[in-house]
Amino acid sequence: MSDVIESGNFTFTKTSIDGVIVVDAKAYGDARGYFMETYKRPDFVAGGIDVEFVQDNQSASTKGVLRGLHFQINHPQSKLVRVVEGEVFDVAVDLRPGSPTYGKWEGVVLSAENHRQFFIPRGFAHGFYVMSETAVFCYKCDDVYHPNDEGGLMWNDPEIGIEWPLVDGVEVNLSDKDKVHPPLSELR
Repeated sequence: MSDVIESGNFTFTKTSIDGVIVVDAKAYGDARGYFMETYKRPDFVAGGIDVEFVQDNQSASTKGVLRGLHFQINHPQSKLVRVVEGEVFDVAVDLRPGSPTYGKWEGVVLSAENHRQFFIPRGFAHGFYVMSETAVFCYKCDDVYHPNDEGGLMWNDPEIGIEWPLVDGVEVNLSDKDKVHPPLSELR
């Protein structure tokens, strides 16, 4: 990772894929617990994330669940994702036509403990794998979800080569829909 921007209570770290940014928030804690800002538009704009979020989503999953890789076809969404309980490995795959990093992926561990967030711009497939007993995953989107506009990408496509940190002895738990997504070669 390179190019770090500090703004307010946030540190924005650009990744090897243009537009994909890791966001670290400062948490202020004492014996009672902690307080932190999770989003503040002026700081995010200064950090390179200038989108208008219009929908918040939350999901709960158990160990071994892998959700993804998903995208919206005609209504792409930028997402700001974080975990408020547990730990996941979160992944973005570049699907932007003509991008020099097309088909490349970037992944980061998000947890309730590290308070890290991950910004994924439009034009990416997104997914995550739950490494803890349970996880609660939250995300902001810059367009509303359109159920008839779903696209998907094979989670373990060897052409992409995502290095999922699979938990030993735990079978990957996929939805029926996620089991049949095509490889990258069929999306071109």
